[in-house]
This record gives sequence, C-alpha cells and structure tokens, in this order.
Amino acid sequence: MNLINKHMKTTITLIATLFLIIATAQAQTPEFIKVTGGTFTMGDEHGLGGDDEQPTHQVTLTDYYIGKTEVTVAQYRNYCNATGVNMPEEPNWGWNSNDPIVNVSWNDAINYCDWLSEKLDKNITLPTEAQWEFAARGGNQSKGYKYAAGRSMATAGWYEDNSGDKAHAVAQKKANELGLYDMSGNVWEWCLDWYKSDYYSTSPSKNPKNTARANGKVIRGGSWNYEASYCRVAYRSNRRPDNRFSPYGFRVVSF
Repeated sequence: MNLINKHMKTTITLIATLFLIIATAQAQTPEFIKVTGGTFTMGDEHGLGGDDEQPTHQVTLTDYYIGKTEVTVAQYRNYCNATGVNMPEEPNWGWNSNDPIVNVSWNDAINYCDWLSEKLDKNITLPTEAQWEFAARGGNQSKGYKYAAGRSMATAGWYEDNSGDKAHAVAQKKANELGLYDMSGNVWEWCLDWYKSDYYSTSPSKNPKNTARANGKVIRGGSWNYEASYCRVAYRSNRRPDNRFSPYGFRVVSF
C-alpha cells in the first residue's frame, strides 16, 4: 500500500510539474483570438468625438488574429532575456509579471514583434488602426458599445476614476464580445499606422493602413490616467514612435 501511495504521489507531482511547464510556456507568449473578417462602420457614431473621428465610413477587413490581452511584463521580459535587450524603465508601481508592459516605444514594440515572428515562425506585428478598432468593437459580434466591453468604463476597464494611478494586471475587467480584455483603458496601445487627422476622408475601404510618414504613430484605447472619453473605441490619438511613457503599451496581431 505504501508503495502504491508513493507511486501515486510521484505521478501527481509529475502531472503538476507538466501543467506548470505548459502554463509557463503559454505565459511567455501572447494568446491569440481569431477575428473573422467583416465590414463595419469606422469612426464616431455617437457624436462624442473630434473631427479626426469623422467621417464615419465603411471598412472591410480580412481575417486576422489579435492578442487576447496587452503584452505583459513576463512576455516582454522573456524577449529581453532571449535577446539581451534591457527592460524598460520600471514604473512607479513596479514590475508585476501579469501587468501590461509599459514605457515601451513604437520602435520597441516592433522589435518585439520581429523577435516573436521568428520565434513562432509567424507573421506578427502591431494591429493597423482599423484592425484595432474592429477588434475593440467586438468584430462581427459587436453590440455597438462606445467602450470595448460595455456602456460603462467602470466595468470595461481601468481609467482615471478607478485605477488608483497605476496600470493593473491584464484580464481583470470585463471581456468584449470577442473575448478580448483591456481594449478600453489600462494602457494606450500602439498601432502600425502613421497618424493623419483627416485620414478618414481618403482611406481605402479594404484593409486600410496609413504608410505615409508623419510626426506620430497612432495610439488607441486610452489608459489608467485618462478620462473615460479617451477610452472610447473610436477615439484616436498619436505619439512620436520613440516616445516611452508609463501609459503606453501594446498588443500584437498575427496573420
């Protein structure tokens, strides 16, 4: 009997170790959600935005995959350990493994994407502005909310009124219709496109991507230190691609 119990304990320990190894491996790279292509109305439909959110227009996208969450500290540290790149400046609240990585520039994010592409043998990059908005809206399952996961930022994400002046671990708030977390609030997310305030007047209707060089790259989603209005799915902003600040992070897409 003692021998049987010993074998059972050994087996349980091995199984637990295996699950830990699998969980650790999964935590080291982003989890992706498929976004089935479709057509949606891009821009501010609620009359709450600025001129750069107009005119509303129809956009058609093909299939892609997007990160379920923002890239985390643990995932970015794995990249740094593998490449010898230094971790970014630590934010005031410290490094917590499941927090979104912050203090990363657009250039830093692209370098991470290039490394992950080679590691996973996939085409991985930042989402275009249109891909980001379609996913934030819930894709073909969208219920038309102004925030990514509902009518209220209190449940949709972390912002000025509920964050306690810091970013929070990913996936703590409500997911949107596609099962994506923190598309509204927590940290601003870098997009692939260059920002142009009147781009919606001239952008293509299918798989748009603004490659015309400008002063800033698009950032979307708002963050922990901004008002709710900045966290709307239609809100647009931009920063220089070399900017690094604690409200800035990113998520990735794959094709």
